[in-house]
Amino acid sequence: MTQTPKAPAKHRDPRDELPEHLPALRAFAISLTRNVAVADDLVQDTIVKAWTNFDKFTEGTNLRAWLFTILRNTFYSDKRKHRREVPDPEGVHAASLFVKPAHDGHLAFSDFSAAFDQLSPEHREVLILVGASGFAYEDAAQMMGVAVGTVKSRANRARARLAELLGLEKGEEIFSGVDGQTLAVMSRSGMTAA
Repeated sequence: MTQTPKAPAKHRDPRDELPEHLPALRAFAISLTRNVAVADDLVQDTIVKAWTNFDKFTEGTNLRAWLFTILRNTFYSDKRKHRREVPDPEGVHAASLFVKPAHDGHLAFSDFSAAFDQLSPEHREVLILVGASGFAYEDAAQMMGVAVGTVKSRANRARARLAELLGLEKGEEIFSGVDGQTLAVMSRSGMTAA
C-alpha cells in the first residue's frame, strides 16, 4: 500500500485574524495619541496599510507585532507632519472624558492617568508594549526599530519617571482594585508590592 503524502498544513489567512487584534491596536493607539477619535483614525489607517501591504508580511511571524509596528510608524510619521499643531492645548476636551472618581481605586487610577499623560510618547509607548501588552523586550525592540538595550533603558527611565510623578517611594503600593493593564505596567516597574 502506498501512502499519499500529507498536504502541508494550511496557515490561516492573516487577513482573517485582523479583527482579533483591533482591541489591542486601539489601546496602543489611545496610549500614544491620548485622544480616542484620533486613535480610531490611526487604527483605521493601520488596517488599510496592512491590508494593502500583506504581500510584505511573512507568514508564520507575529502578526500583532507587525501591526503594532505599522501603527507606531504611522503615528510618528503623522506626528512629524503635524509637529507644530497642538490639539486641545487647555486640556478641556481631555478633562471632559474622565468620570469623577467613585472610590480610592478610581482616585489612584486618576493619579496614574494624569502621571502617565505627562510621560513622553516614547515612554508611554514602551510601557504599553512591555508592560500592559506583555511583549518581550526583543519584540518591542523590533517593533520600535531600536536595540533591545534601548528598550530596556527607556522602560527603566519611564518607570522611574512615572514613580517620580506619582511621588512613590521604593516598594510603595498605590493601587488596590484597579484594572489589570494598569497593574501590569506598575508591577513590572516594582512600584506595587508583590
